[in-house]
Amino acid sequence: MSCYSELKEVPSSIGQLNAFKKLDLKGCSNLKELPSYIDQLNALQKLDLKGCFELKKIRSSIGQLNALKKLDLKGCSNLKELPSYINQLNALQKLDLKGYYELKKYFHLLAN
Repeated sequence: MSCYSELKEVPSSIGQLNAFKKLDLKGCSNLKELPSYIDQLNALQKLDLKGCFELKKIRSSIGQLNALKKLDLKGCSNLKELPSYINQLNALQKLDLKGYYELKKYFHLLAN
């Protein structure tokens, strides 16, 4: 799935795509938060949120994405916090936080 800038929320039907490996929401500049049903994407390996300027919240359910290898939050400058459950992403190999201005507050989360 790829995004267009007018998308404000991810459709609930996406939770039914449990074999989905890549979710490309880059450029969804009006997307404010990820839905809780994102955790149903058990096979998801790449989540691209690059350029989601209005993204303010990532729900704790992202911690249940056990297959997630790459999370791109580049340019998500309105993201208010990088939650501690990011540590639950054991398969995570790449986390891109360029443009995340509050990063200094969360170095301890990434070190654990």
